[in-house]
Parts: sequence; C-alpha cells; structure tokens
Amino acid sequence: MNIVLLGPPGAGKGTQASVLSQEYGFLHISTGDMLREAVKKGTPVGKQAKAYMDKGELVPDNIVINIVTERISQKDANCGFLLDGFPRNKKQADQFDQALSKKDKKIDMVLYFKTSPEVSIKRLSGRRVCANCGANFHIETMPAKIKGTCDYCHGPLVHRKDDQRETVENRLVVYKKETKYLIGYYEDKGILKEVSGDFDVEKLFEEIKKLFAKEGLRGAG
Repeated sequence: MNIVLLGPPGAGKGTQASVLSQEYGFLHISTGDMLREAVKKGTPVGKQAKAYMDKGELVPDNIVINIVTERISQKDANCGFLLDGFPRNKKQADQFDQALSKKDKKIDMVLYFKTSPEVSIKRLSGRRVCANCGANFHIETMPAKIKGTCDYCHGPLVHRKDDQRETVENRLVVYKKETKYLIGYYEDKGILKEVSGDFDVEKLFEEIKKLFAKEGLRGAG
C-alpha cells in the first residue's frame, strides 16, 4: 500500500512514519530528509534547495518531483511506501499521480494530520537535532540527558534555522496557502482519512492502527 502523510510542519508526520514503517514494513520516504541530505552534501539540487529552506519557503516543484520520482523507482519501494512531506500542492499531486500511473502504481490512502498552529509551533521551535547523526530531541517533551549533547553519538545538538519560531510561523502560512486545494483533491478521490495531529505520539499511533485495521492492514504488534 502506498500512503501519503499530509499535514502542517510539526504535525508529527515524520515520527509516525518511523513507527509505522517498523510496524507495517513500509518504506519511509521523507522529502525533507532527502533535501537536507542534498544540502549537507552540497549537491547541485542541494544548493538550489538551500536558499528556499533557509527562509522557510517551499522548494520549487520541479526539484522535489524529480527527487521523489527517482526514489520510488528503486526496488525497496515496490512493497509500499509512506511519503512524508510530498506532495504539497495540487499541481504536485497531479504530476505525481501521472508519474505513478506510468509505473503502474497509485496512492492508496492519504492520512491528513489535522493540527492546530499552536501545537505545530511549540513542537518545532523546541526541537533540537544532532548535527552528526540527525537524531531528534525536544527541550520539553524529549530532552537530551546532557543538555546540548546527543544521547546516541554525543554530537552537538543544534536549533535548525527552519525550526526557529519566526521561520516556523512563515512555514505554516506557506503551508496553508499551498495545501488549501490539496485536501479537497484527495477528498474528491475518496482516499483522504483524517486524524488529529494534536495527539501525543502514542495516542496518535493507536488511532492510526485502528484506522489501518478497518482497511484490512495488520501490523506486527
């Protein structure tokens, strides 16, 4: 099954994608992670994306679509994937559906994480990321054992520019504008399922498992 996770920054899509991929065996594809890796490596695409990401703006469609289409063509995507962070607008969704159709694939379900702006801002502005291994922490809900130091590799924790409050607020404005028609697009297709992104990780995971069970999906647990 191929699933899109849709919701604003800070909705918890990445966290849920990680636990769901372990429980159900889906491949987790995060466009944000792919773009950040490209930025870190200084690839041509990474350099193009960096200017937009640093300002909290969305990376242009053509850059993202090329990256995602290439990724889903790999063998490990054949058994189903969770797509986190893409598509972000109706144009991307249209183009992606066309790309999937050419590969005899389709999106089977869209999980919409409906999340309040206050929750998104609190989650993202408090997030800290290890500069070495990329592990995520939060100053309130998941603090590191030693302040400023990763629990796993002991690397430094950083407050990413795109997680700072002003940038987060701008990201939410851009998100709302870009995705206004995307929700309706998937509703019209009859594949949109809504869950509350305001729930904590465990509660949201249980709600999604119940929804998957209704669709005939069973995990390892």
